[in-house]
Amino acid sequence: MSSKLTLVARILLGLILVVFGANKFYEFLPALPLDENGGAYAFFGALAATGYMIYLIGLVEVIAGILLLTNRSVPFALVILAPISVNVVLFHALLDPSNIAPALLVALLNIYLISRNWGAYKSLF
Repeated sequence: MSSKLTLVARILLGLILVVFGANKFYEFLPALPLDENGGAYAFFGALAATGYMIYLIGLVEVIAGILLLTNRSVPFALVILAPISVNVVLFHALLDPSNIAPALLVALLNIYLISRNWGAYKSLF
């Protein structure tokens, strides 16, 4: 049962990452409605104003998603995803709480999969 749950979590997280990462390049999903006077709008605008940050985040998401979907370098994919997961949860918790559910799902899947691959990280501690 545990291995099936791990497989489902890995595939689900991989699909989410590929779709939302690719969306940063092709914008095929509707944008979240953000208050133009709020911090979320300003924060996202600042990321976009760099000219590269949104694309870098999207690229990391797509790479991590492909690694998860192909079951290659899964511990590495989860490590490069961890800071993105933390920032997405904090962004929504502090600036856009009404849309936090998908962010929490990604973070929980990431945490679960890290725990299932903990042996790969033991040498780091």
